[in-house]
Amino acid sequence: MKLLYWLDEWLTHTRSQQQAQLPMSGGDLLDDVFVKYEFVDVNKPLLFTFSPAGTNVQQQDIDENFAPWGFHLAKKQSVNVISFQHLGKSNWFRSRNLIFFLEQLTTLLEPFSYRLGYGLSRGGFAVGAFANLLQLDQVLLFHPVSTKNKTIAPWDNRSSTELAQQFDWEGDYHDLDLGKAKGYIIYDPTNNIDRLHAKRYPELTHLRVFGMGHGTHATYLNKFGFYKQVAVDFIRYQQLDIAQFRQQTKTLRFKEDYYQNLSKANAYSEHRLGLLSKAHNILIDEKEAHVQEHQAQIDVQPLIDIAIKHQDDYPQDAIQLLEMAQQLVPNDPLVEHKLRQLL
Repeated sequence: MKLLYWLDEWLTHTRSQQQAQLPMSGGDLLDDVFVKYEFVDVNKPLLFTFSPAGTNVQQQDIDENFAPWGFHLAKKQSVNVISFQHLGKSNWFRSRNLIFFLEQLTTLLEPFSYRLGYGLSRGGFAVGAFANLLQLDQVLLFHPVSTKNKTIAPWDNRSSTELAQQFDWEGDYHDLDLGKAKGYIIYDPTNNIDRLHAKRYPELTHLRVFGMGHGTHATYLNKFGFYKQVAVDFIRYQQLDIAQFRQQTKTLRFKEDYYQNLSKANAYSEHRLGLLSKAHNILIDEKEAHVQEHQAQIDVQPLIDIAIKHQDDYPQDAIQLLEMAQQLVPNDPLVEHKLRQLL
């Protein structure tokens, strides 16, 4: 745990002396998790990233050039970064050694007054679970898993849930604990499990993108740099321009084969079946949950996307969806334009 020893000694210096010792970088192996870090400026944010599912990095794959998920992105933004890469396929950052490391680490980070967390799926779980411990100020989560505790989330019946039961889901940091952290959660409201996990983060600003959740075309979205651009904006400004974000999601449908790829990616997933009726149910839930919100904060983009996707085959359903969207956000020019086209 070279980092802990270095930080302990570094803290004995004045702030100007601390800055003079930067940049500093390195890496440590903590049982089944590799951590890589780089500190460049005590006056800049400190970003924590945790790797998502879908990787199978082994210890023998790690060399001096290896970088965990999110590390290079942080470096390009010239912020301080500590990145965690899980080793193996089934690994939920539940190692006792990792937890001990984080508990010690958080006591040594006082010079970094502003802290960020960024994670996707499994990495989103880790950011949420350790947010309070690490005293994060802002987080960016893409369709995170809130926990794999089957009592807390009995509706998460993915195969990964059974595999995850080999770990302790009752001990410390087994569930989300955001503490003071605010920020953003981005997810697909048509994926029921993703949506139920997202509901467990009421403190965050919810941004919904149709067709980007687990089992869909996340790889295709990534191809267009969707994740990257949103993350870059978050790291640079510690906030997202929500109007710009919604514009980015709108432009996705103008990509040459966006819906073709979306359809292919969803061809065998359960939530694609009965998509239109599900959209109605989503609307009811969203309206009930957000009826007190300012209208500008209500995101009807998923309904617009579904309506456009099915307007040729099911024009009446598309009209109904757009009319519902119009009830939620009156005078929206895009909704009005699409309705005029279909009526």
